[in-house]
Amino acid sequence: MIPASLLKVVLPGEVYPFCLGEKHSGGGFAAASRGNTEYKKTWEAGVVFDAHIHLEQYDNLDERIKRWREAGVKQVTAVSNDLASSYRTLEIKERYPDVVRAGCGFHPEQPLPETSEWEEWKCLVKLEREHIACIGEIGLPHYELDYLPSPLEAYEEFLAECLLVARELKLPAALHAVHDKAELAFDILRREAPAVPAHFHWLKAPEDVVARITKAGYMVSVTPEVCYRERDQRLAAAVPPDRLLVETDGPWPFQGPFAGMETTPELLHDVIATLAGITGEKEADLAARTQKNAERMYGGM
Repeated sequence: MIPASLLKVVLPGEVYPFCLGEKHSGGGFAAASRGNTEYKKTWEAGVVFDAHIHLEQYDNLDERIKRWREAGVKQVTAVSNDLASSYRTLEIKERYPDVVRAGCGFHPEQPLPETSEWEEWKCLVKLEREHIACIGEIGLPHYELDYLPSPLEAYEEFLAECLLVARELKLPAALHAVHDKAELAFDILRREAPAVPAHFHWLKAPEDVVARITKAGYMVSVTPEVCYRERDQRLAAAVPPDRLLVETDGPWPFQGPFAGMETTPELLHDVIATLAGITGEKEADLAARTQKNAERMYGGM
């Protein structure tokens, strides 16, 4: 997800500038706009774990989390974009300790942090280690690379530093690394911190790179885009069952059947239904498996 500070206001039907050239298929599995009642009824047979969401960007969390839990959302991994959002995410974790798995990091699609911010962040994650589930969101820029003040090489060095923190604290990494940056991030991970568990969130990469990532034991997740993009459906079919996670990357908005809808973990109902159609599994079984995978990655209550 692109940090909120970099987003422009987008009207329904518009295309985000970061997604130009990535056409939506418009086909595949479709989902109707559903109300909370139907979601709750559907999920009585199982629960789901949103493996990647920017929770600190939502308002009215008391009301939202109550509704999400009633809809079968057991836990979420809440990632951060910078020092300030790392503090906010940890505050949310303190308020909802049985729901939130907290991640602290610096999103790569933005300028690198100042040295003082980096040093304070390192002190923060060491001090709050027992309350943190991962270092993230970290990775390499792709969509904003041409507009950032630092070259890609500087981001490669910074990713290596973040991974060393993850290694020192024995924490997994939540990675933003897409297209040609996925293999580059994979190589940095293997070189600098091969023992650090990693989650390549909302992965977009060539098939051979996906195979390398999953063969190495890393997790891969799909978003609601899997409900309407053939590319994401092919990815889901290629990921081994014990490596697949589901996420919303909320509040990032989606197109297709979700155009104009707010992104919340409740959309994972449609993700699970689509994946069940791909794998042939029962929805409740697939939800339980992805939940188990997420708990193995980020811990569970």
